[in-house]
Amino acid sequence: MSMTDLLNAEDIKKAIGAFAAADSFDHKKFFQMVGLKKKTPDDVKKVFHILDKDKSGFIEEEELGAILKGFSSDARDLSAKETKTLLAAGDKDGDGKIGVDEFSTLVAES
Repeated sequence: MSMTDLLNAEDIKKAIGAFAAADSFDHKKFFQMVGLKKKTPDDVKKVFHILDKDKSGFIEEEELGAILKGFSSDARDLSAKETKTLLAAGDKDGDGKIGVDEFSTLVAES
């Protein structure tokens, strides 16, 4: 399954373009722009599993830094600052990674 099976390719392209500048990433706006906020809880979990590149059941800091590439292969990496901000927003239990329930909450709060 690819991201475009779940989300509109044009919406993804627009969202990636909106955050092309370094240190401009806003996960709340991004999730809204790609249409993730309007998806069912099951579809949000499917997106999580696409972003969980190593299939560990968590999105670790390294995977978070490449989160935009999970939506579009030609997107940029997040800066260290953006990655830390996203991790802090999503990591509710403080274990240094984002699980599927934490990701679902992060999207729902967007």
